[in-house]
Order: sequence, then C-alpha cells, then structure tokens
Amino acid sequence: MWPNGSSLGPCFRPTNITLEERRLIASPWFSAVFCLVGLASNLLALSVLMGARQGSSHTRSSFLTFLCGLVLTDFMGLLVTGAIVVSQHVALFDWQAVDPGCHLCHFMGVIMVFFGLCPLLLGTTMASERYLGITRPFSRPTTASQRRAWTTVGLVWAAALVLGLLPLLGMGRYTVQYPGSWCFLTLGTEPGDVAFGLLFALLGSLSVGLAFLLNTISVATLCHVYHGQEAAQQRPRDCEVEMMAQLTGIMVVASICWMPLLVFIAQTVLRSPPVMSPTGQLSRATEQQLLIYLRVATWNQILDPWVYILFRRAVIRRLYPRLSAQPRSLSLQPQLTRRPTMQ
Repeated sequence: MWPNGSSLGPCFRPTNITLEERRLIASPWFSAVFCLVGLASNLLALSVLMGARQGSSHTRSSFLTFLCGLVLTDFMGLLVTGAIVVSQHVALFDWQAVDPGCHLCHFMGVIMVFFGLCPLLLGTTMASERYLGITRPFSRPTTASQRRAWTTVGLVWAAALVLGLLPLLGMGRYTVQYPGSWCFLTLGTEPGDVAFGLLFALLGSLSVGLAFLLNTISVATLCHVYHGQEAAQQRPRDCEVEMMAQLTGIMVVASICWMPLLVFIAQTVLRSPPVMSPTGQLSRATEQQLLIYLRVATWNQILDPWVYILFRRAVIRRLYPRLSAQPRSLSLQPQLTRRPTMQ
C-alpha cells in the first residue's frame, strides 16, 4: 500500500503535477472533438453495415455480423471513456475528492481493458472465420447463422470482461494515471501487477500475431486461386476480396495502434531495476510515454470504421477496375472434375 492517506482508496499513487500543468496537457476541446469524430465515424459505419447486410450471402452475413460487433464495441468504448475523460478535462476535478473510494477509477480501469482487448480479440475471430471459409470450406457449415456469429461476439465480450475484472479480484491494481484524468493497470513491481500487465500485453500481442498469420495464409490462398491453372473457373468473388481487404486493413490498424502500448507495458513491468519506486511513483518520462502510447491506441477506435467504409467493393472496383471484369464462380470450394463417360 502506498503512503497516500488512510482515508483514500488504493488507486491513488504519489504524483507531482500542478493544476496549471494539467490545464496544458488535458485539453477539453481536443478530447471533445476526438470523441465526436470517433462517434460520428462509427455511426456512419453502422449505417453502411445495416444496408450491406440486407440480401447478403450467409458467409458475408456472418462476417458483417462480426464487423458490426467490432464497430459497436468501438462506439461504446468512445462513448463511455470519452464521457469520463472529457468531463475531467472540462472540470479538472480532483479525483481524490470526487472518488475517494476508487469506485469510478475501478470502473474506468475495467472498461479500458475491456474496450482495449475486444477489438484485438474480434479481429482474431474474424481472421479465423475467413481462414476456415477460404482454406477449409468443407470444415464449417455453409449456412452459419447470424445468431451463431452474435453468440461468438458475446463470448469475446465475456472473455474481455472477465479479464478486466481480475484486478478487482486481487490480480493487479487499477490506479489513476498521469495527468490524473484516467485509470489503467499499474506498472508496478508487485507480483499481481506484473502478472496482470504481462497477461494483458501477451494476450493482445498474441491476438495481433495470430490474426497476422491467419490473414497471410488466407490472402496467399486467394492469390493462388486467382492465378492458378483453374482460375477461370474459381475466381474469388468480389465479396471475398472485399472481406479480406477489410480484414487486412483492420489488422494493420490494430498492429500500428496497439503494439507500441503492449510492448511498452511488457518492457516496463519486466525492467530491472524496477521503474516504479517503493512509494508507487513513476518517472515523468515513463508517465508521459504511457500517455502517448495510450492516445495512439485510442486512434484504433476511430480508424476501424473507416477501414470498412473505404475498403468496400465500390471503392476497390474504382482502384482496380479489372476486378469487376474478371469471370467469377459462386464459391472458392474446389470444383469436382467430371470423368468422361464411356460411349
């Protein structure tokens, strides 16, 4: 326990920051515009998704359901976390005075982990679905229902929520972070802090790495079919190319936005000598790095909907007109060769 006063909760670490410094760092205008742009982008993507799901095939409908779950997650993440952060930036309230029992801090810590892991886990889930659909077409049902896809999305949400609740059960701690406007996991030396930090970083990195591997195999398979000897009979449909383009874009965005933060967390909790002092204080450079990497990761919630909006068939056809002119079959499943009959 840190020496922060017996009447205060365990989420407060010693910090040396003045009110004037907080005003310079915590801009309410930037935070408000950032959240509004993100919310509008996700709403636009949701409206486009609703139109695209009408009349779509079973395979594409399942993929669009996963995309809808991803966009909904990003939207709710921006809405909930943005409401707390913008309010803090506008009022510049003293977190110790407003939340001495750390209830708000614990809530924000849970949702930060939840809305951080969900896009990564959903990206891996979509990569797995496309991998099976392209490389193992007979190993999955051809009539996968939307209910099944929504059940999978719900399981991903449940898994991320369980992980986010671990610090409340004793594994790790959520603490107020520099400049005093948000809460996140603690980069401390306690065994629980180290274990939870590594679990968060490794699970996120594994999700990105697995999605990269599966998407690489899927894209290679599409290219093989497209340029193979039987390409004229087994051309990938436009929707299959579109889904892989969107999925690859989501993976690239997630890697760029999240990997710096995940690597930083793992390096910090494993560093020797420890970065955090016995009193719970981090160096200003470490706190500033954490804030920068967190802000970069937040861009993932804004860029995800634009990946779907920009990587649609209409846009792909404009960039690559030959795609719509190529003959296409109804499926990537292997064609059965007919043996000549004896006359």
